[in-house]
Order: sequence, then structure tokens, then C-alpha cells
Amino acid sequence: MIDFYVMKIVSLLPSATEIVCALGLEENLLAITHECDFPASITHLPAITASRISHETMTSSEIDHAVRSQLDGHGSIYDLDTALLQKLDPDLILTQELCDVCAVSYKQVEKAARMYVADSTVVSLEPNTIEGIFETMTTVGELTNVPARAAEIVANLRARLDRLRERTKNVDRPKVFMLEWLDPPFAPGHWVPEQVDIAGGEAILGKPGQRSETTTFEAIFESNPDVMVLIPCGYYTADILRQLEDQKFPANWKEISAVKSDEVWALDATKYFSRPGPRIVDGTEILAKILHPEVFGEPLEDEAVRVSRDSLK
Repeated sequence: MIDFYVMKIVSLLPSATEIVCALGLEENLLAITHECDFPASITHLPAITASRISHETMTSSEIDHAVRSQLDGHGSIYDLDTALLQKLDPDLILTQELCDVCAVSYKQVEKAARMYVADSTVVSLEPNTIEGIFETMTTVGELTNVPARAAEIVANLRARLDRLRERTKNVDRPKVFMLEWLDPPFAPGHWVPEQVDIAGGEAILGKPGQRSETTTFEAIFESNPDVMVLIPCGYYTADILRQLEDQKFPANWKEISAVKSDEVWALDATKYFSRPGPRIVDGTEILAKILHPEVFGEPLEDEAVRVSRDSLK
């Protein structure tokens, strides 16, 4: 078995990069994705992927159309630098099969590995729940020969969630809608409904452990959430606020309880909700502050931004 101090790792997932670094294996990383930006100390590493779609210049609707056009044609929205992959000759490649929109597809990686780095181990990380995320961290710890370190980190994360569960056990639970895409609107899936539940809310229009699904503005209106949290997949808070400048919502949204009571929030989806890594727990703790400031205190300015009703055009 390869000694973990010399194991060469290529990460094709931002969440995998975060997990590897949390395990103390940052020096083993040879290349990362174009989206990997945490911790900041890894941003000097070469990006082995590139996207054909720009979050910075395209609207939510344009991005959705571009993604569907590419994938319906059985293409990919990502490029993989196979020449760099061959040059680096990694021992371990971390990738995923969960979503072709989130990262380079598993089939694309598997094919490249067979052609260019036949001796590499390709591992697909497929969490759908919070427990699945913890299991993923455990798996990466075992693959890299640091199982004790992984177990310690997971135990700490579980303890933080258990403390939240205990403190929200008897609270009144507001109806919470987590908007995972602006246009078309997406209802939450995977681990996000669990985050809401642990934070002391009732997640609506989404199913834990299932894929996120398109919904309608009318369905959101009819569900009448008490709190609405904007977490478009892959967006930072600044991206969300910029997208809201051009986003149009139905007039009847002014009557939604969350909008009327100024309980619409923008949270950093990239950090706290989109990536199945350790910071999912941070996101749950911030969500608890939004839902129950009387228990946890108000969220800090760099944690969440309250969206005024005037911003929802």
C-alpha cells in the first residue's frame, strides 16, 4: 500500500479538495478543479478542469438552458486536461457520479484514467445525505491511510449537529423553503432538507436524500413559506445578489409570508450547501441563527444577508 505521505492525489471535486485538506493531506494534492477555492492555500495548484459556462456573465435562465442543451446532447459542460493528468500520474483520483452539472462526469474521468493513467485508483464519492457525507470523509481517510484522523473529524462534526438537535428539540418550527436555483426554480434535495430539520425548521417542497427538482413559482407561493433562503447551486452570496438585479418574480410573491415579514435570506451556497464536505455543518449552524435568533443569536454579516422585499422584483 502506498504511504500516505507520498500519495499523489488529484481532486476533481471542490468538496473532495476540502476533505483532503481537512485530513491534513494538502501537500499530497497535485491538481484541483477550476472551482476549488478552499482553503485559500490550495489556489496556487494547477486547475485540471475548465467550465464552458460562466456564472459571472450568464443569467440563471441562460445557464439552465446551456446546461440542458449540452447534457441533452450527451455532451459535457466541463473539459478535463488529460495531458496534465498524464503528466502528473496520480495514485488517487477523486471524482463523482452524482451530478453531471456539478463536476466532470465519472464516465469521462474513468475513460481518461484508462487511457492516460492506467495505474491510478479512481474513486467516486456519492453522498446523498449528511450521514453519506460523513461516510465519504471516512472513505477518503481510509484510502489515504489516515482513518483515525478522519474518525476524529467526523466525530467532532456529529457532535456539533447533535448540539443543534438538542437546542432545537422543542422550538416552534417555521416552514422553510430553500431555493436551489432561481430560474427555473428548484426545490431542495440531498442533505439540504436535513440541514433545515436540524436547524429547527420544517423543510417544504423538497425531499431528503433525493435529487433536487424543478418546481414552479406558483407552487412556492401556494406553500407560503415563513422563511425563504436563496442558495442557488454553486453561487456565492455576491453572485446571488447580482442575479437578483435581473431576476423577475411573480407579483403574488409579495403576499408570501417570508417576503411580507422580510424573512428572505441569501446564503453562500458554495460554502455551506452545494458542496458535500465539512462546511455543511457550518451552514446548518448559520441556518439555525436565521430560524431561531432567540436561541442562537443573529447571523453575522458575513454569514447571511437579509434580502429586502424591494430586491425581489
